[in-house]
Amino acid sequence: MVALPRQGIIILTYVLAALELTCLFMQFSIIPYLSRTLGLDSVSFGYLQTTFGVLQLLGGPVFGRFADQRGARAALTLSFLAASALYLLLVASCSPALPGVFLLFASRLPAALMHTLPAAQMVITDLTAPTKRPTALSRLGLCFGIGVIFGSLLGGTLSTAYGIQCPAFLAFVVTLLGAVLSFTCIPVTTKEASVQSAHQGGTSVFDLKAISRLLLLPRVLPVFLVKVISGFPSGLFMVMFSIISMDFFQLEAAQAGYLMSFFGILQMMIQGLVIGRLSTRFPEEALLRSSVLVFAVVGLGMALMSNVFHFCLLLPGLVFSLCALNIVTDSMLTKAVSASDTGTMLGLCASVHPLTRTVGPTLGGLLYRSYGVSILGHVQLMVNLLVLLVLWKKPLSQKGDKAR
Repeated sequence: MVALPRQGIIILTYVLAALELTCLFMQFSIIPYLSRTLGLDSVSFGYLQTTFGVLQLLGGPVFGRFADQRGARAALTLSFLAASALYLLLVASCSPALPGVFLLFASRLPAALMHTLPAAQMVITDLTAPTKRPTALSRLGLCFGIGVIFGSLLGGTLSTAYGIQCPAFLAFVVTLLGAVLSFTCIPVTTKEASVQSAHQGGTSVFDLKAISRLLLLPRVLPVFLVKVISGFPSGLFMVMFSIISMDFFQLEAAQAGYLMSFFGILQMMIQGLVIGRLSTRFPEEALLRSSVLVFAVVGLGMALMSNVFHFCLLLPGLVFSLCALNIVTDSMLTKAVSASDTGTMLGLCASVHPLTRTVGPTLGGLLYRSYGVSILGHVQLMVNLLVLLVLWKKPLSQKGDKAR
């Protein structure tokens, strides 16, 4: 095993997160076109997306508790091995000699254990001081941006040049490399000895009471509800984006990849450079309110947009809101619980997006089919105006002790 200093572990964690996200967005860029090749209609594609979301939703909190109990090395290695299994099944589904539709749905099963980003957030949280946590977590935005840019570009370009199975095979190789790096270079645990001992011989990984106890803490539940409710409408749009880009924007696979790369560049700039600086100058609750306000303004713009150029103009505001909401709420929630429970808390945070992916394809598809793209903007506007009103009338308290 390779013994790295603290800063080396943090840098390697950023690299591993970037690798995993690149592979994930390569997969996202080819799934709609692979589904169409295999003959799936929009309803079946919705079931496919919902399956992925349900499995990640169920696996997120359990995986977070596993990370708290078994340590960073086991968590990251397990996540990369699960990703490797997913991409291997995806490669197999591209073969005409095999039952493609069955293997495509089977490839969703390892998603329950694919949680590299929450594991990376736990490592960063464990190795940084609370005052520096928002800045350190915001740097993961650079990893996310790299994943969006290179994943989308590679997915569209490689599938066009070498076939739709090529990005999936490359992702399989890269995630195997990630598993090897995690097992050989990440320490068994990144928590302090006294903190880690709190979980030794404790309750089971599947103890739902221990997980729900964290969620119901007074300083946790209000912030978590804001995270879920405020981000849900934009999550609906992002879940439907692959369909919207093909039907409403009339984009080809490569063009959709370029648009996602633009999204990734904005993500890198805003989350990696802007949010960290803002977090040192303004209170977290002020940043949270600003993200909700910008969400509402972007929702109004989405309700009025008619082409992809309009959407590009709205992207900076959308990315700012997404970044600020996720970073600030993650930071507030990890501060609200004890150090021994940060992995479980981040696992709960990671389940928010899968929750959207679970109900999003069905609800978003129904709204999109019935009323068009504009309804998604109207929903985002109204929901976030309501959340902003609640935050204005009843501010989130930052006082109180951590959970013991």
